[in-house]
Parts: sequence; C-alpha cells; structure tokens
Amino acid sequence: MNKQEKDILNKLFTEPYVNQRALSEMTGHSLGIVNRSISQLVKEGYINEEMHPTLKAKDYFERHKTQNAIILAAGFGMRMVPINMEVPKGLIEVGGETLIERIIKQLHERGIQDIYIVVGFMKEKYEYLIDKYGVELVVNPEYAKKNNMFSLKLVQQHLANTYIIPCDIWCDFNPFNKYELYSWYMVTNRMDDSSSVKVNRNMELIMIPKEDVGNSMVGIAYLTEDTAKIVCHTLELLCEDKGNDNEFWEKALYIKKKMIVAARVVQNDRVVEINTYEQLREIDENSDQLKVEAIDVICNALKVTPKDIQDITVLKKGMTNRSFLFSCKEKKYIMRIPGEGTDELIDRKQEACVYKAIDNKNICDNIVYINPQNGYKITEFLEGVRVCNPVDIKDVKLCMKYLREFHEMKIKVEHEFDMFSKLEFYEDLWEGNPSVYSDYKQTKENVLSLKAYIDQHVEEKVLTHIDAVSDNFLFVKIDGKEQIRLIDWEYAGMQDPHVDIAMFGIYSLYNKEKMDQLIDAYFVEGCCKEVRIKIYCYIAVCGLLWSNWCEYKSKLGVEFGEYSLKQYRYAKEYYRIAQMELEDLDNEKRRQ
Repeated sequence: MNKQEKDILNKLFTEPYVNQRALSEMTGHSLGIVNRSISQLVKEGYINEEMHPTLKAKDYFERHKTQNAIILAAGFGMRMVPINMEVPKGLIEVGGETLIERIIKQLHERGIQDIYIVVGFMKEKYEYLIDKYGVELVVNPEYAKKNNMFSLKLVQQHLANTYIIPCDIWCDFNPFNKYELYSWYMVTNRMDDSSSVKVNRNMELIMIPKEDVGNSMVGIAYLTEDTAKIVCHTLELLCEDKGNDNEFWEKALYIKKKMIVAARVVQNDRVVEINTYEQLREIDENSDQLKVEAIDVICNALKVTPKDIQDITVLKKGMTNRSFLFSCKEKKYIMRIPGEGTDELIDRKQEACVYKAIDNKNICDNIVYINPQNGYKITEFLEGVRVCNPVDIKDVKLCMKYLREFHEMKIKVEHEFDMFSKLEFYEDLWEGNPSVYSDYKQTKENVLSLKAYIDQHVEEKVLTHIDAVSDNFLFVKIDGKEQIRLIDWEYAGMQDPHVDIAMFGIYSLYNKEKMDQLIDAYFVEGCCKEVRIKIYCYIAVCGLLWSNWCEYKSKLGVEFGEYSLKQYRYAKEYYRIAQMELEDLDNEKRRQ
C-alpha cells in the first residue's frame, strides 16, 4: 500500500464516505489518484464495493493505533527574549490558553493519554501538568549544554507509534489522529530560506543546499514502530559524538540526502511556531506574556508604547548576561538582561557609579538607561562596529594604546575590585562543595603566596576595567574615522591598571610569547622586569579568579568549554613562571 492509498483508506476509516470528489478535497490528492487508489484498496481487500472498510482494514488500523506522544520543552527558547526571562516557551499563552495545554488537550481529543514532556529550563513551572493532565515529566539535566537531540534520546524507549511535538507550536486545527498509517514530518506550503528540506513530487523531504529555499519546517512528526527503531539506533550513534551537541533531533531522520519519513504538508496560515515576542504579539496582542518587565522598562525609558518596539532579535548569549537588539522610532538599541546568578556576582549600584564616572568622556557606548537595582541596561546600538581581533597584532597595539590612555586619565570611584577577596567570594558561592580540580587546594595556596610581591609593586590604583577582554573593545567609525569604545563595565573598580593587561591576555588564551608581546604593546617604552613579573602574577591570580567564577556558573547550568580549563591552567603555569622569574631576578641582584 503506497502513501496515497493509505491517505484514502484513513479517510474512509475515520470519516463517512460522500463521494470521490470529497475524498480528493480531504486528502489533497487528485481525483485520478483517488479513483486509482480506491480500485487498488478494493482489490487488496481493505474496502468493499460500498466503500466500507473490511475486517482486514480494521485489523490493519488496530496495528497502527497511536500509542503516545513526546513533547520537547527543555530549551531556553532564547529567541523568546525577553519573555523567556519570566516564563518558559511552552507556557506562553495564546487566547488565554498555554501552548502546551492546547497540545495536550488536542492529544486527549484523539484518545492519546500517554504523554511524556521533556523539561529542563524552568522545569518547576511545568510540574502542575502532572496532576492536571496525568502527563509524565522527564528532566533533561543537560538542556543548557545540548540541543533537543539529547532530549529525545532520554525518552527513546517510548518511541513506537509516537508523535514528537515541539512545545512552541500553535495549530488552529487538531493535527493529531487516533490512527496513523505511516511516518511523517510536518512542513508548510510556505517557502523559507532557513529551511533545510524541500518537498519533491513524490512527497519526500529532500535536503537542499544552504543557498536554496525549502518548505518551512513545523517540527511535529509521527514515527511508526518500524521507523522509530531506525531513529533510536541513529540517535545512539549521533549522541556519542560531542560534535552533535548543538544538533536538532531531526538529524536522526536523514539517510544520505533524504528524510526517512514522508512529508505532511499543511497550509502556512493554519500553524504557527511561536519563536519570538513579535510572533506572539502578531497572533495574540492581548497575551499576558507580552506584559513583561523588560518591555515596560523600554517604554518608560524611551517614552514609547509597546507597538513602537520592533525587530526584536536575540544577541549571542554572553558569559554573564542575555541581551537583545530592538528598533524603536528608526533607532536601534540593545537591552541587557542580567543572566543566571548575576545578582550574586555583580554590584549593580557600583556599576551605575562607574558609568556616571565615565559619562561624556567618549570611553564607552552611549548609555540610555541603567537600573542600579536589577542591572537592566539600554544602550544605543553602534552601526558597523567590529570587535578587536586578538590574533591581529595591529588591533592589539591599538587597544593597548587606548587602554593606557584610559588608565592615565586616573578616574576615581569609591569602590575597589579586590581580586583576592573576590577569589574567596566566588569560592563561597560553591556552598561548601569542593572544586572540580583535585589539586585546587595547592593551586590556591600557591596563587595566594603571590600577594606579597604584588602589594609591594603596585604604584597607584585607578579606575580599572577588570573585564578588558578583546570582545569588549569595539572599533567604530565616527565622523569617518575609526575609534575605539570599551564596553561592559560590570566588574570595574579601583585597582592596579596592569590587571587589565593580564585580563586581555587570558581571555585571548595567549601563550607566553603572545603575553610578552601584549605587555610590550602596552609599554611601548619598554617594561621593567619587576613590572613584567607582577603582570605574570596577575595572570595567575586572574586565572584562578575566573576559574572559580566558571565553577559557580557551571553549577547553574552554564558551561564555557575550553575557557574554564584554560583559566585554571593559567593559575598553575604562571605561578611557576613568576617563581622562576623571581629566582632569576634575585640571582641578578646578587651578581650585582
């Protein structure tokens, strides 16, 4: 039985027969295909001459009864910023009904009661569904590190005659059925340049080149028992490779350049994947989720209405914050929303004092609004900027020149960034848990021993950026000339300005040769040995400082890959380098 015959049989089994033309309209197949399919179904004994399904058909349908459904709801839903700061994407409301509850109700209407929901981000928000609908929650502990391929793998034992459903889908019809005769993946008839597949004449989903446009991918799928076995095997293989950590589960549907399931094409205006604030506003401008604090802040700061806020686009998730770009009255802005655990790490009142101290000095980007209580910040977007390339020595020299000019302004604030107390503070945030590094105690003891030398060689403390990493140096054209702006002053405070040199180097993952080039770029007149050793000491201290910071953030589900390991290595290696250099310095003095 081919796909077209299965479609015709399904309608004859579930809907009262009217005529062939009605079947054509219901299935989307031509009248000729309908007539040929009916003849074949009669011939094979699935229907009789009166168009009624036979016992053979009933037995066939019983074997193809939908068993269960899996709803994928673990991810951050980053594109839903700023809504996702207050509610997970599955609990967004449209027409007074949450997306996930609408899906559950539609499944129940078709007699599908076994529903597994894979949760992660804000998992506690979904707990009420257990009592209200009898669903089972499956927690994905790695939702922050891996994509939904790993969510599906957690429930692969349930895959057999199963619906797989993203939690952010809204359909104006019930897309589910009590019986499904073949495996399929849902797409719409709208062509989308972000899609990776296109429906061919045989209703197959074939991969297309990146530059082509394909059918918009909805994400709802159905897997028969046989197809599910293939998908489970493929999932096992794919999940063994860390290179697939950011892949979507759909990768398990491909064999060579084609999906192993058929296309189910629906009208574009009948299904919506709600990925952004503006998509939600378009479908339901009265949704309670549109009334989020971040939008209220923008309206009050810029004296506008919510409808004036357009083109909301999530920016790359930073180490500390989430930010989004938006347009308002023909100008672009960036809003920063503090990330997980930020309130423990940063004193927002101190940050506001820093911005006040550097205001009107052409040092940073233009701050439109900052809240010293919660850290919300709005800045004007700088067009055509680029960040410093840490492997381009020309860029590095320009940044070090700029950094030194800033330090020589000798700006003062009332608070200090004490690296050694911060090191202890970040460790305290572990709440008594040991470090992940087995030799942490010795490493910390070694680093702390460098404090005496550092204290002896600090000449003057001024406002220091502390987070003076390459990504925070922006090259921007102003009046036709390229200038530098230094952004993100969250950690800034009074400190030895040479700390900023160390911070730039460790973030750029420089080796010792590159570190020395960096120091020479700052000290164009030459750097004495005592100061160079002090900077080596700072590299060790800063490495352990940010290693402790990374350990705290990792406990919140935020990971930094190679960066965190490298920071710990800096603590160990530059302690040894500093010790060797100090011994050489002592020997030189004795020889003199």
